[in-house]
Amino acid sequence: MLDIQKIFLQQINENKGIIHKVAKMYMDNPLDQEDLFQEIVMQLWKAYPSFKGTSKFSTWMYRVALNTAIVFFKKDHRKVDKVSLNEQVEIADFSDSHEKEEKLAYLYKAVQELNQIEKALIFLFLENQSHKEIAQNLGITEINARVKLNRTKEKLQQIIKKNGYEF
Repeated sequence: MLDIQKIFLQQINENKGIIHKVAKMYMDNPLDQEDLFQEIVMQLWKAYPSFKGTSKFSTWMYRVALNTAIVFFKKDHRKVDKVSLNEQVEIADFSDSHEKEEKLAYLYKAVQELNQIEKALIFLFLENQSHKEIAQNLGITEINARVKLNRTKEKLQQIIKKNGYEF
């Protein structure tokens, strides 16, 4: 049993960025993000015996993490705060890294306005998943994944324009 725990923890550690990204996509508040992170790890541990190794661990992890986030989001009936980003972002440094962080903050704020499935689509797209991989992770056809992703990207662009986020 100890070896299984050790292997699991090693795989979680190697792929924890996935969990952080999912938590940030679905939850706006840092405390909620941490709660979701912990919930995802717990669900991964519960489901770990079912991981057969027929796919990469990270692929299996995406599916569990996204499903957990969707259930967690629905269960707690979380609502997105519609606060203007101008009130939250302080411009203190004009370096490239600050600019990138600011743009990333805008993107995450815009993503908060998407529904759960749209968030999953954008997350998997940003993780450079192919349409086929996105379809497999979400349990839909490849054509459906392609159509939904294109519509979601268009919707995200409209949200960005509507809110005046600069990219």
